Amino acid sequence: MAYDPAATRARLLTAAYDEFLRVGMAGARVARIAEAASVNKQAAYHHFGSKEALFDAVMADRLRILADAAPFTPDDLPGYAGALFDALVADPGVQRLNQWKMLETPEASAGEVEAHVSKAAAVAEHYGVEMALATDVMMIVLGMAMSWNTTEAKIRNPHDEDSDQRLLEHRTAVVTAVTAVTKALLGQH
Repeated sequence: MAYDPAATRARLLTAAYDEFLRVGMAGARVARIAEAASVNKQAAYHHFGSKEALFDAVMADRLRILADAAPFTPDDLPGYAGALFDALVADPGVQRLNQWKMLETPEASAGEVEAHVSKAAAVAEHYGVEMALATDVMMIVLGMAMSWNTTEAKIRNPHDEDSDQRLLEHRTAVVTAVTAVTKALLGQH
């Protein structure tokens, strides 16, 4: 069978995602990742160079998947917040991976900075506001959309009442809050 570098890379990303979710970057072992991907450890280093670079690649891959699931819409920030909320609920691992990243390497990567700056620039242009205000608005939108996670879900719904209904109520609260922020800070409805 012919060697397929793209398939090897994809298997490594999937195995690394699972490993990093479970134990973070510090606890992850490239040997376990390689074994789960059915490759040798040297293949992981060949494709990514280091465990840290592999973590960054996993993070970038998951953020790309998230961006595809919730396309950015500067003209509809409440809709974007709702779509982002839905995508994060569908894949709670993205938030867990982000929490590991914040614990272990709190500085933003160049890719993360570019993603945030480009969104803020689109908001600034669309609404005709200064970049500083647009950046603040985007941080609020992202914070609101990311306000739900599996740990907090149990706190918000301690008696396991209708969790689908509670999730819908929380999503509605997120969209309502982003609508209010957009109107208050950007002068839009």
